[in-house]
Amino acid sequence: MTRHFQIVDVFGSGAFSGNPVAVVHDADDMSTDEMMAITRWMNLSETTFLLTPTNAEADYRLRIFTLRGELPFAGHPTLGSCHAWLTAGGTPSGEGLVQECGIGLVRLRGGERLSFAAPPLIRQGPVDELFLQEVASVLGIEMNAIVDAHWVDNGPGWVGILLSDRDSVLALEPDVSRYAGQAGLDIGVVAPHGSDGGVAFEVRAFFSNDQNELVEDPVTGSLNASLAQWLIGSGRAPMSYIAAQGTALGRAGRIHVTSDGSDVWVGGSTVTHVSGEIR
Repeated sequence: MTRHFQIVDVFGSGAFSGNPVAVVHDADDMSTDEMMAITRWMNLSETTFLLTPTNAEADYRLRIFTLRGELPFAGHPTLGSCHAWLTAGGTPSGEGLVQECGIGLVRLRGGERLSFAAPPLIRQGPVDELFLQEVASVLGIEMNAIVDAHWVDNGPGWVGILLSDRDSVLALEPDVSRYAGQAGLDIGVVAPHGSDGGVAFEVRAFFSNDQNELVEDPVTGSLNASLAQWLIGSGRAPMSYIAAQGTALGRAGRIHVTSDGSDVWVGGSTVTHVSGEIR
């Protein structure tokens, strides 16, 4: 069977400067094994599959896969898949859009750019000191370099690490071989940007893959959503700001964050760069 697919660049500030996601349409009759096989073949950080919703409140259903397995939620795949659904002729049933995925229902809205409402954190709070020592070792920094740390898990498993400045974030050279634990690692590092270019924070995201390698993600919506909930909630960030990510990888990702008091909205550009058929 032939299905339409798109590769969408998300959070970019120019051509090919964000994080790509492959989106496969009309995937209702596909098995999990087939989805996983396509994901591994695409070899992107995420590949998603659009399906008919099972919840009457949703406009579409989404399954999100990494090379490590299925995720209940991820940010840049949410925006990229919504863009793909809309450009393929999808029509919202209400004023906004509602995506059904593993974590539940996720609200989206249009405007100048697509954005999603950050889902509730499923784990938050202080980080155990022994685990924090492991994280510091992987990042190659001393414990006293960490300004603060917080669990900011909204599905992938993120632990948030706050450093003092942008240069400290960009200087990181993590090494997973220094990790003695067994569980996968999902580390988000953030620091004030310190520039006058309209960017408030510099962000980097690291996760371990199924080969136990530490991979850096170019631009990460789920992490920026959960970091925003932490930073705004603790008074470290304004109610509206722009974060940069991907600098260390030669990308120029820009994540637009806005809190309206009840929700944190995370948005960015979405552009289809590849469109075709997958068999």
